[in-house]
Amino acid sequence: MMRLMATGIRVIADRIQDKEIDSFIHEILAADRIYVMGAGRSGLVAKAFAMRLMHVGRTAFVVGETITPAMRRNDLLVIFSGSGRTKTIADIAETAKEIGGRIALITSNRQSRIGTIADVMVIIENQRDEIRDETAEFEVRQMTGEHRSFAPLGTLFETASMVFADACISQLMEVSEVDEKELKNRHANIE
Repeated sequence: MMRLMATGIRVIADRIQDKEIDSFIHEILAADRIYVMGAGRSGLVAKAFAMRLMHVGRTAFVVGETITPAMRRNDLLVIFSGSGRTKTIADIAETAKEIGGRIALITSNRQSRIGTIADVMVIIENQRDEIRDETAEFEVRQMTGEHRSFAPLGTLFETASMVFADACISQLMEVSEVDEKELKNRHANIE
């Protein structure tokens, strides 16, 4: 199953447009403050991304946490949402846009409610039928007697989004000339 997921993530990675990545990195670098959010497992990916943004020296907050300050004009809101239309997330995105915030959307749905207001969008495609080697998956399903998706309920989107977010952190480290020692200096030390 891990190999199947890795194959799926490779296919997804190959489809991400370089111009989308460049625009996303530019928004991160240009923002004074970065807010992140998502619902469910996408929210967990968002929180992990916020932590790494802090480690590389960016000012980052998770929307909905009690210590998150008010958003200001030109702050950046990074949203992880496979559907791009989760009601609570879309409502907050629209509010951020009204404030004058910029919106960066990581999604698999370009034509979504949030997509229509996003300043920057990175498409993480979630189409498992694009995986070229279905043979291995078929054999596993035949042996187990199961005929279900090997990555249910958006798992590939969430996993690919996490890998994408970590790859962006690596790019930010390179561009900002931040090394791992600096990250360690910002890592939690009272746990």
